[in-house]
Amino acid sequence: MKYGYTIIYVDHVGKTIEFYEKAFGFSRKFITPEGDYAELITGSTTLAFASVELGNSNLKKGFNPVLMKQQPPGVELAFITDTIVEDFQKAIDAGAIEYAPIVEKPWGQKVGYLRDLNGFLIELCTPMTS
Repeated sequence: MKYGYTIIYVDHVGKTIEFYEKAFGFSRKFITPEGDYAELITGSTTLAFASVELGNSNLKKGFNPVLMKQQPPGVELAFITDTIVEDFQKAIDAGAIEYAPIVEKPWGQKVGYLRDLNGFLIELCTPMTS
């Protein structure tokens, strides 16, 4: 078994893909003709977005959509970068909202938190050192 996808349900798949391209420099891999599902090239695991409507059709028992006016859920997307200060600001310039500023952890890693245009929590961090 291997971990293949993270799929996030959002109101506007196209706007979300454009945000992640602009904010974090990812490239789009695939988008359905209907625009209700899209994937980004992010490395070995695919980050994908699906419309809330598609989620409702797939998940008959329902789910709780993320809302910007509420605190983010207890899950995050973490992106590793060597240029955290510049990338943090680039994401803000693209529309991300700072959730917690960049701090240096006791083990030397720098970490900062953002919310994307849908309200999802994103961690930007430097690589872990041994």
